[in-house]
Amino acid sequence: MVNYMNNMNKIGVLFICLGNICRSPTAEGVFRKLVQDAGLDVKINIDSAGTSQYHIGVAPDARATAYAAERGYDLAQLRARQVSRNDFYKFEYILAMDELNLLDLQLLQPEDSSAIISLILDYKSDTIGSETQVPDPYFGGEQGFNHVLNLLEDASENLLSQLRAKHQLNR
Repeated sequence: MVNYMNNMNKIGVLFICLGNICRSPTAEGVFRKLVQDAGLDVKINIDSAGTSQYHIGVAPDARATAYAAERGYDLAQLRARQVSRNDFYKFEYILAMDELNLLDLQLLQPEDSSAIISLILDYKSDTIGSETQVPDPYFGGEQGFNHVLNLLEDASENLLSQLRAKHQLNR
């Protein structure tokens, strides 16, 4: 069994989408702020990546950055990267935005990795709706980016609550 708390004793949480320019960096930004506001940034390592290599080194989509900034989330310093084999040992929780990326992660996961791979919306509350996947807002308008933020804010709050309980995380 791998000890995931090896990055300065931090629990690793990795958010995944296809290109790592809209949904997963938004999830990273939302979750990072929640964790910082809770005073737990010294206990949780947060990152994002894509299953594809399309946008490696590219900043998040300008629209995603702008809509996130309106809600107080900073994505400006993030850069796209592709998920790597090492991520399955570095991160205890690997959270996909949709079923296709979840399947890709399951196929990529090394046999000796015990990383928990699931959908981010597995953590959403019942009040947010019945969606199970975070829709890609890339080809949509303002409503798409705001909807993604709504879903990710809800799921992130529940994720943090569950991590706090499971790992006995206190300030």
